[in-house]
Amino acid sequence: MQGDEEAWSALINKYKNLIFSIPIKYRFSQEDAADIFQAVCADLISELAKLRKPKALAGWLIQVTSHKCIQRKRQAERYDSQEQGFSEPAAAAHEIPENVFLQVQAEQILREAIQELSPRCRELVRMLFFEHPSRPYQQIAEQLGIATGSIGFIRGRCLEKLRRRLEKMGFE
Repeated sequence: MQGDEEAWSALINKYKNLIFSIPIKYRFSQEDAADIFQAVCADLISELAKLRKPKALAGWLIQVTSHKCIQRKRQAERYDSQEQGFSEPAAAAHEIPENVFLQVQAEQILREAIQELSPRCRELVRMLFFEHPSRPYQQIAEQLGIATGSIGFIRGRCLEKLRRRLEKMGFE
């Protein structure tokens, strides 16, 4: 049982940002995104044994999450139209656009590639490119225990490692 819990935690940890990013792209609130996340995780638990190709899991999660978002949007439209006295919901299609689908896939590939970097590179990339507002180099250097002047050199090496990992993963 302990191994199952650890494996499940590792799986969710790997894909939580992917799953959560999709409802955010659909402009759902944090609460709605969390509800969709939980629904997708419930589907994952029930369907995991049926998935034949582990490499297809990210795509499956994107599809399931997108469908949950579309369902939630349609439910909200029906509720809104009933509240306003309309008998039929709006007919607008809420299919996930291809560019959003590709963007979500690319983001997941990037997350996985960053996760494979050394802890120092991973932390440096996070601080330099994913924190807003960005920190001054001096703060970054202090936190990482390196000289301020070496950040550029280390950043270059880390980005080169990241580029090679992305190429291996088929990302161009």
